[in-house]
Amino acid sequence: MKKQFKLLLGMSALTYSGSAVAQRSASPESASEVTSTGQQDDANASQEGVGANVQDEIVVTGIRQSLERAAEIKQNATQIVDSIVSEDIGKFPDPTTAAALQRVPGVQVSVTASNEIGNVRVRGLGDILTTVNGREIITTTGRTFAMQDLPANALARVDVIKSNTADVIEGGIAGIIDLQLNKPFNFKRSTIVLNARGNYGLKSGRFDPQFSLLATDTWQTGIGEIGALVNVNWSKTHYNHPRTRDGVRRAAQGTGIPYNLPGVLLPNVVESHSDYGWYERPQANASLQWQAAESVEVYLEGLYTGYRSQSQWSLANSQLFVPGTSISNINLSDDCITARSRLDSGQTPLPGGTPPTLPGFRVQELCQVESATISNSISEQKTYSYDNRTDAWLGAFGLKFERNGVHATADISYQRSKYKAETVLAVVSQRIPTFNYIANTGDGAIVETPGNPYLSAANLVVAQGLDQNFNKSIGDLFQARLDSSFDIESNLLSKFQVGYRYADREAEFDQAVVNRAAPGGVIGLGTEASAIRVTASGLPANYLYRMPGVPTFNNGAGALVPNPDFLRSDEGRDILRSFYGLATGDPAYQPQRRFYAREKTIAGYAQLSYEVPIAGAISLDGVLGVRPSRTERTISGSSVVTIPASGGQPARTDIRPLSATTANVDILPNASARLQFGGGLQLRASYSKTIRRPDFASLNPGLSYSLSTNPNLLNTGSAGNPDLRPQKSDSYDASLEYYFHSGFLAIAAYKREIVDRVVNASANEVIDGINYSISRPRNIGSAELQGVEVSGQAFFDFLPGAMSGLGLMGNFTYADTEVKGTDRLAGMPLQGVSKYNFNVGLLYEKFGISGRLVYTYRSTYYDADETGGLGIRPLEDTARAADPTYNPLLLNYVKPGGRLDFGLSWDVNDSLRFDLGGTNILGGKYQGYFAVPAFYNEYRYDDTTYTAGVRVRL
Repeated sequence: MKKQFKLLLGMSALTYSGSAVAQRSASPESASEVTSTGQQDDANASQEGVGANVQDEIVVTGIRQSLERAAEIKQNATQIVDSIVSEDIGKFPDPTTAAALQRVPGVQVSVTASNEIGNVRVRGLGDILTTVNGREIITTTGRTFAMQDLPANALARVDVIKSNTADVIEGGIAGIIDLQLNKPFNFKRSTIVLNARGNYGLKSGRFDPQFSLLATDTWQTGIGEIGALVNVNWSKTHYNHPRTRDGVRRAAQGTGIPYNLPGVLLPNVVESHSDYGWYERPQANASLQWQAAESVEVYLEGLYTGYRSQSQWSLANSQLFVPGTSISNINLSDDCITARSRLDSGQTPLPGGTPPTLPGFRVQELCQVESATISNSISEQKTYSYDNRTDAWLGAFGLKFERNGVHATADISYQRSKYKAETVLAVVSQRIPTFNYIANTGDGAIVETPGNPYLSAANLVVAQGLDQNFNKSIGDLFQARLDSSFDIESNLLSKFQVGYRYADREAEFDQAVVNRAAPGGVIGLGTEASAIRVTASGLPANYLYRMPGVPTFNNGAGALVPNPDFLRSDEGRDILRSFYGLATGDPAYQPQRRFYAREKTIAGYAQLSYEVPIAGAISLDGVLGVRPSRTERTISGSSVVTIPASGGQPARTDIRPLSATTANVDILPNASARLQFGGGLQLRASYSKTIRRPDFASLNPGLSYSLSTNPNLLNTGSAGNPDLRPQKSDSYDASLEYYFHSGFLAIAAYKREIVDRVVNASANEVIDGINYSISRPRNIGSAELQGVEVSGQAFFDFLPGAMSGLGLMGNFTYADTEVKGTDRLAGMPLQGVSKYNFNVGLLYEKFGISGRLVYTYRSTYYDADETGGLGIRPLEDTARAADPTYNPLLLNYVKPGGRLDFGLSWDVNDSLRFDLGGTNILGGKYQGYFAVPAFYNEYRYDDTTYTAGVRVRL
């Protein structure tokens, strides 16, 4: 890679065509200008036939200006694009890019375990290519970038590009999100901006800080104009994300379980748990621009993003199917299904063997328990402690040339991304004398345990095992782009573009997984009497602590669990390792879990722009292009192979190296047309072929699995699939758009025909005679995604006085998806896709006051495929009950939900602004269920956050 880097540095013709390259002669379409106050300048934004009459011109600033600038970008873009411009982000209480993106038409998000907005999807698909200033950005072994790691106020603009053209990087069938940072030449005077904000979460009960500083200036020197900009951000957030959960369902009838209750359906486990802790995000970017000559610009850029987190997942539960448990006071609901259940365990009979067979089972009607009293159940009171760190650095050098209609632009860059995670799990357990259970009441399952033994250490025993999972990954990306465009004076053609890109990626992953069963007896088995009580174990008093409570579990009283800070400390870990009979010190990375990948991609493109006047104001323009690419990839890993006993030698395991090499050539054509009718009305249509390459972890040829130290849980593992093929999509888009002086209205239709769609799911596999639930990615043949987007915004200038500052924005997306082919998901919608999604917002901008109140909604979707697990599910085709190849689906669905957010700011003057805001102020929650809505799974209490801030511009 070093030789290639030196070679490319020596190329005099390096060019780069990223849309965010600063130009002193840039038009408003290609670079944002900034006025002497530091605000975006849209003086040239109005197009011929669009905008207000000069005599009635509306002077706009702040949020309105940014929305109108975003509309201008949408109107003039070659692709189907929706944008957010800096003041739009800065004027809303969105601390991260991911949170700001939820306002964009067609974008869907969800709340992560750390109670922040993430998991960005475009038109229901998460296969997004993320770029920063036009450069691909990665996270170690993956192809995505966690957009919540980039603070919103670091950005000048975000473009969500939904239809590809040949001059943009291939790699996102969902689209491309380009994050554009501020540049010094975008400012017309020396500027310093300081932001300070406090964020208060109702559930965390903490007031957390967030700071940023931007400083920029330009200087006229003897060698040309030079500009420099530095931007730094830092934030720290505490969170508490409580949940209740009922496990997968199980028939309360079987020879190997403590019940013989025909027709009764119980959750395998009932629990309360909470994700809580803190995360910290340092970020910095810098830019240096030099106008070396009238036609030549040179620049240097750097970006750093970081993430630090110490968090934990603590839970307390009751396991309902362990020996010695009994049940009484059963009330059944009317929520019943017909299902298969095993004769021994009451679980779903999974097909196995070759040819496949089913274990003994019965078919019966099973009804959900509405309430019951469970006696002598066994609790799990456990803590997963996490210590995570991510660092990413990107540096870039570029040249730009522009003269006489010739535009040559260049960029070379190098990125390194590092991730390190340490997870330690410890468990204590006890018998719970009485456990009163009421199924989901619409606010999570209610649990009451008289006397609350969960807060007593008297009967707690050391249980299950000590699990350690340490991993690290490193990713490197070198990329260079060579591009040029030539203006053409013709009645038909207006521009010709040609370019080249080279990318060289490397990634490596290391992991250590060590599970050791607890010493002494095991509660729930025949050795329960010899289980070691925590009070007699010799473990220190600070080993246990009280986890935060969940409202419906013993009225939020909490429970004693292993102390996460003890599990994170070197001293605490070594005390536990010694107690469990393990060597002290962190475990060494295991060679059988390592993989290494290298990928080289060469791509070129050629594209013609055309422009044809038709009659009067009516004209037709567009582009025709093609982008060929070749990718070579090598992935190496290893697997553990059991060698059976032979020749007097005992059975043993051996580590066998595995590798896979692939090469792909892809030809990606595109075509688009825009018919402008004048008066702000236009119709556009486009076609493009797009591609999504699998991430490296999904291609890892190795198999990683481990035996569970919990006898009530499946053994699990995961594996990649080196035979995964890239996903490809034929993408069709059309839109009708009308732009007027105070807003716009647009309706768009789209269709994606995807082949080789990749999904992850678990299936039962037998390894050395032991059952494991192994998760693997696979291609599912084909899928279709089609839908409609409607979006618009307007300010009501015709209203009198202060009311003329009112405005309205909104968008609605309909997404109809279907998995094709013979995959088990055939006929189902794509995972993670809501059919309906909308935003509606009330806006205000007048007298220095800006405000926005926005409601965001998404309809039902499923986010997990549990078909390979043991949970009971409806027998949809009773005629196939005895068919060993038939395994009905078990999907985890999420009920419809929405969030209401607001932002309010007051510009005292050009230098001082105050902000107030709130997110999820109505307390929207996540509600999950298995197969049918009555079979509640998980209920998450998403937090409400209020913010207050001040911005000073010098």
